[in-house]
Amino acid sequence: MAILVLGGAGYIGSHTVYALAEAGRDVVVADNLVTGFRAAVHPKARFYKADIRSRADMDALFEKESIDGVIHFAAFSQVGESMRDPLKYYENNVCGTTSLLKSMVAHGVDKIVFSSTAATYGEPERVPILETDRTFPTNCYGETKLAMEKEMYWTGVAHGLRYVALRYFNACGAHPNGQIGEAHNPETHLIPLILQVPNGQREKISVFGDDYPTADGTCIRDCIHVNDLAQAHILALDYLMGGGKSDVFNLGNGVGFSVKEVIDVARKVTGHPIPAEICPRRAGDPAQLVASSDKAKSVLGWKPELDDLETIVRSAWNWHRAHPKGYGA
Repeated sequence: MAILVLGGAGYIGSHTVYALAEAGRDVVVADNLVTGFRAAVHPKARFYKADIRSRADMDALFEKESIDGVIHFAAFSQVGESMRDPLKYYENNVCGTTSLLKSMVAHGVDKIVFSSTAATYGEPERVPILETDRTFPTNCYGETKLAMEKEMYWTGVAHGLRYVALRYFNACGAHPNGQIGEAHNPETHLIPLILQVPNGQREKISVFGDDYPTADGTCIRDCIHVNDLAQAHILALDYLMGGGKSDVFNLGNGVGFSVKEVIDVARKVTGHPIPAEICPRRAGDPAQLVASSDKAKSVLGWKPELDDLETIVRSAWNWHRAHPKGYGA
């Protein structure tokens, strides 16, 4: 029986596929390659160019392959774009998940791990955020991810589907083997943007606000190494295969790093001064976004192993330095 990874050519998906393949699991990858890269897929995985929005594509997959469980990464994830083009996000994220779930029900596949987001919480009521805190997204991306979670919940009520939704913030870093890493166009994530400076792709990094109520005045974000996230998805799937009930888990380091801290570590790792320019705050940027992952640790047995900021940045730098144009170079 195989594991189907939807969006397995994307950033977190490809790292999860690598972890599954390296553990000797039988892996099937489906990706429409709109934001993913064929070169990022592990050579041992069977790849299908397929679109989650197409019921025919999904049915063909389940008819050809014997699938025991699904890990779902197939979603658009740019917050700014979601606000400019919300219908694109509803069509792909929500309608695509509807198509997938219909096909899963029709073919008797009843286990799914979902790559959700802590953006489902919106402005945090407290730090660190707990799974029981209210969900009130402040952007369309978070709203669609919450809707996808609810689709799975109600499909479970009606058809016995069991799901795990993993809510996390800033995936970062790259595989220690240097073969796969982060590549987005346009790039919006902090660490890749910082590393574009020593890579000669920008002159400076912009820091949006230095007057927040934090130790150094800059925003604090939860940074999780992508390999640790990959392991959490596998543990969640094994939890469901072992009979675990549907549930939601946060994934975080529980501490968080400030923007200035990340820049300082990048300077150390790269040996480059990395000029930084203080800019006005961006609307809607909370001072701190840090998630408690105590539940994931106790129930799933998850333990981040690459949680040191220097380790995270160094792995990212190894990738970006060797692949300044992502999978295009």
